[in-house]
Amino acid sequence: MTKPRQFLPLLLAPLLFAFGLAAATPAAYTIDPNHTHVDFSWSHFGFSHPVGRFDSIQGDFKFDPANPTQSSVTVTIAIDSIDTGVKALDDDLKSPAFFDAAKYPTAIFKSTQVQRTGEHALKVTGDLTLHGVTKPVVLDVVVNKVGTHPMRGTQAAGFDATTTIKRSDFGIAKYVPNVSDEIAISISTETFVPKSTEAAGR
Repeated sequence: MTKPRQFLPLLLAPLLFAFGLAAATPAAYTIDPNHTHVDFSWSHFGFSHPVGRFDSIQGDFKFDPANPTQSSVTVTIAIDSIDTGVKALDDDLKSPAFFDAAKYPTAIFKSTQVQRTGEHALKVTGDLTLHGVTKPVVLDVVVNKVGTHPMRGTQAAGFDATTTIKRSDFGIAKYVPNVSDEIAISISTETFVPKSTEAAGR
């Protein structure tokens, strides 16, 4: 007859494995500013849909490819880096009439929840602070690819995301509704684990 003591390794093994999974923490990824774009567009009196972008993006991103719901992201955008391709418009958008970049120099997004909505799809809920106002925003995210980056030689992950906000919610309402209240935002980013971090994890 098998002694109860002999069953202990069989019982403990799955428990220890489960504990290991639970104890695992998302890895810290670096957002590659050279391959990260935050674009926005709006309706101009219904005649056209101009597009602008922000050129300065920094962030703190923690990502677990095996369990992305445990991931988190904080992104800071420099308002002064706005670029529509028209200098006069850039100056106007930076002025107190719109973003007021001198008083509110950054826009910050901090995630509060990540949900898996498909095999390569996530819904990231967070708080967007813009123009001194904080409002909840939901990003629809597509996980483009996770794997070893062929140029960096390190673990990398790429994403596209979209959302729509109402600028009047953030106290930026000049010319609404002729110049649309709704602003469509699209994001594309590459992120990677620094080599020093990968080496430390081995």
